[in-house]
Amino acid sequence: MNFSVIIPVFNREKIMHRSILSVINQSKSAGEIIVINDGSADQTKSELLKYQDKIRIVNQPNRGVSAARNAGIQLARYEWLAFLDSDDEWHQDKLLKAEAFHNKHPKYKIFQSDEIWIRNGRRVNPKRIHQKYDGWIYKQSLPLCIVSPSAVVIHKDVFEDVGLFDESFMVCEDYDLWLRVSRKYPVGFDSYQGIIKYGGHSDQLSRKYWGMDHYRIKAMEKQLNDPSLPDDLRKATLQEICFKLDILIRGYQKRNKSSVELQDKLKIYSAELC
Repeated sequence: MNFSVIIPVFNREKIMHRSILSVINQSKSAGEIIVINDGSADQTKSELLKYQDKIRIVNQPNRGVSAARNAGIQLARYEWLAFLDSDDEWHQDKLLKAEAFHNKHPKYKIFQSDEIWIRNGRRVNPKRIHQKYDGWIYKQSLPLCIVSPSAVVIHKDVFEDVGLFDESFMVCEDYDLWLRVSRKYPVGFDSYQGIIKYGGHSDQLSRKYWGMDHYRIKAMEKQLNDPSLPDDLRKATLQEICFKLDILIRGYQKRNKSSVELQDKLKIYSAELC
């Protein structure tokens, strides 16, 4: 089982070494390591040259993380893809355990490992809302993203079926993709803690954008606009979109901003739910 590992990088000249080395030093070697430098303005480009004999470097103009991952997907030589964010790292047996999980559960075309969380240099326990599930997880995926890009292994066929990352999403691009995927495919879960996920640093996208529920609502609206969405999933999506619209409206009101458009949407979706 060969893996194409895809690492998107943007202005991570200092911390990206940890993630790249964690792939290079795997107990099971990756078939290839593709690092997409997404128009970094620091020394990322020159720092990547230190690994040029072990990785495939692709430099492109800055277009965002979705475009970087998509470029890697399209260039990948192997059928099984694994992603790693440049601020995270893998346990040395991540790919070895992924192969073992696939051999034991060959029905899954997408699966993920468990993870260790480090926030501001300290290990923390994920909250209950971040619990990972096995199987058909569309409904559980509606509140927030419960599939981690750095933990997931996915077959190319899935992208050919549901499409690539949506490049119009500045954040929550993974949330949008996993909704599309989990409607059509069961998602496997391996309890092995294959990644160390770091948070709390200032350049995280989740800290850059206020009102991330805007993007989650956009992703759910894509589902609601699909006439093939089953009735039970439609109802669950409507319930969640109304909940998130209410949160956004209250946030706008606290900031003395107009929420008329959001209120109109809430009325429409609430009426359908009733």
